[in-house]
Amino acid sequence: MPRTTLVFLCVLHLNTVSGCELFGRFDMPSLFHPGEIMIGGIFPVFNKEQFCNFINFFRFDLRAFRWTQVMIFAIEEINKDPALLPNISLGYRILNSCASPTNSLAVAGTVGPFQVPIVSYFSTCACLSDRAKYPTFFRTIPSDYFQAKALAALVKHFGWQWIGAIQSDNDYGRNGILSFTEEVKKLGVCIAFVGTILRTYSMDKILDVVEMIRRSTVKVILAFVPEGDFYPLMKEVVKQNITGIQWIASEAWITAARPSTPEIYQAFGGALGFVMQKMTMPKLRPFLTNISPYTDPSAAFVKDFWEIMVGCRPVLPEEHRMGKICTGNETLMNSQHAFFDVTQLRVTYNVYKAVYAIAHALHQLIFCKPAGQKPVRPCLNVSEIQSLIIFKGSCNSHSVFLSAGAADCTPCPQEYWSNERKDECIPKTTEFLRYHEPMGIALTVVSLLGASLSLVTMMVFIHYRETPVIKASNSELSCFLLFSLFLCFLCPLTFMGKPTVWTCMLRHTAFGVTFALCISCVLGKTIVVVTAFKATIPGNKVAGKFGPAQQRIIVCSCTMIQILICVLWLKFKPPFPDMVFRYSNKKIVLECNTGSEAAFYAVLGYIGILAIICLVLAFLARKLPDNFNEAKFITFSMLIFCAVWITFIPAYISSPGKFTVAVEIFAILSSAFGLLSSIFAPKCYIILVKPEKNTKKHVMGINGIQKNLIF
Repeated sequence: MPRTTLVFLCVLHLNTVSGCELFGRFDMPSLFHPGEIMIGGIFPVFNKEQFCNFINFFRFDLRAFRWTQVMIFAIEEINKDPALLPNISLGYRILNSCASPTNSLAVAGTVGPFQVPIVSYFSTCACLSDRAKYPTFFRTIPSDYFQAKALAALVKHFGWQWIGAIQSDNDYGRNGILSFTEEVKKLGVCIAFVGTILRTYSMDKILDVVEMIRRSTVKVILAFVPEGDFYPLMKEVVKQNITGIQWIASEAWITAARPSTPEIYQAFGGALGFVMQKMTMPKLRPFLTNISPYTDPSAAFVKDFWEIMVGCRPVLPEEHRMGKICTGNETLMNSQHAFFDVTQLRVTYNVYKAVYAIAHALHQLIFCKPAGQKPVRPCLNVSEIQSLIIFKGSCNSHSVFLSAGAADCTPCPQEYWSNERKDECIPKTTEFLRYHEPMGIALTVVSLLGASLSLVTMMVFIHYRETPVIKASNSELSCFLLFSLFLCFLCPLTFMGKPTVWTCMLRHTAFGVTFALCISCVLGKTIVVVTAFKATIPGNKVAGKFGPAQQRIIVCSCTMIQILICVLWLKFKPPFPDMVFRYSNKKIVLECNTGSEAAFYAVLGYIGILAIICLVLAFLARKLPDNFNEAKFITFSMLIFCAVWITFIPAYISSPGKFTVAVEIFAILSSAFGLLSSIFAPKCYIILVKPEKNTKKHVMGINGIQKNLIF
């Protein structure tokens, strides 16, 4: 049925509006329960259909009847809730809309000027978003405008360029196809034809559309129609054995029951479309199975429902009917009918949300902050709620109502979010890696420990600088390396605390330069080892050409390249403090934006290139004697370094918020400890624990290679 017919009408206090006079009453079958505040419901319990081209009849719709029961179920829940509307009773009157687009649109257009709110659970027509025509219309289902965009994206995804379209002859179908056409035209998709149908159309009109489908060469057709309007065409398509068409469905019929029957499935099986989110309501099943015509004999629609469910007609004392008569012992408790399946509710859940939207709006109207605090809005008594109020829509977590009477939500600034009452913008909490939190304390302690070990090791090397082990390991480069490691261990301290302009620029550039200096020193040591290996060959004087001056040139030139990269980075796109909102609605993550991802990965890439060169050169010199195999230690340290930073990149990209910073700090500390322990721990062990091995004879070994290492 057209989605424009399914609405909730918030009818208010039972008192009449001043100045209005009641001219008369009309009597329609309805479900009714009195209350201080009345909520009206309009549902298509009976659908008007046509049979044999001229006989009109009404079909009882089980789905719509379940929607009526969910409205009652939600209202009873709210009345029992001591917090939502305490000491206030909600009532209801539920009427049948006959699935008429005219009735819906008439209600929405009539009550709008009187500011009577309507909350729809199924009206997807984009036309109802016109605030000039329907100023108090709200819904718990997205507009067809968004569905049309999604369907167009679906067509683009599969690469379909030539399609047909079917629309229902009402606002739902016409507006849906119009929005869809506008979207697919942007994608270069051509629409071969647009057929129009309606459940009350004559068979001649239905056959005209079927013939249009038969003669067309299209193999993909979008049907933007309600199930009731589409069903006559479905039957005729099956009857004429028209197959081989990929159908695209609007939400109105993609999950309907009749297209899934064996008869219809042969032509329409495999249809594609978008559906509403499904939900489970376990408490609803006992409520549904307790429905009985004997509870309230005057309740509308229940007898028709009972006859479908149990196969007999309940006859009350004042009635005399033909056909199978119920005994009165029938029950629905053990029924396995799909009506009682509450695990995949879509529209039904929208009904439930619509009732609760009204209840929460009434709560906002009636209840204020406790005495002693300045109220954020006027407090109203139930008797003051008249039909001229504006129903407040549902604001999201980033918007509030400025003042019962505000009808629209006002977005909060990006740094704020709304409180639970949706009446005040409150600051979001900020998140960054703090020094005094457990993670920050642990990383700070480890960082300072590493810096202290570097200084202690440097002091050991300076104190024992005249010993063979220190001389053989190139004391000058070793001290440079230890100093750079000391700076590397201090780098993580700039990554903690609230990001500022200066700390953001410092943390990334300091990291890049100190590690470039560190690896440059390792590269210098590696080249010394390789040249020492080459010098053992008779007549080769390469070691003499690579003295302290050349080593300093290597270290300085390799470091200067990284400094140049960092200077260009800071000049053109420097890092800056940034607020990130994507991780949570309730908090802001403060972090340093790299400014230029290319510059950040250029810094990492350059360090990686230096590390790989060190690894390759050290591997080539791995056959030095074991008494003093510096190349073996450098190779091991570079393997650790490369492994840490290779695993860092995916972890860095996937870690959210402050954990991104923690991952980067962990990589810095791990690689620095790897270098410190691999290169310097063996030497410190000999110097401090095994001093008897700290001799020239032991260091030089058996072939004199290490002699070339002692300067």
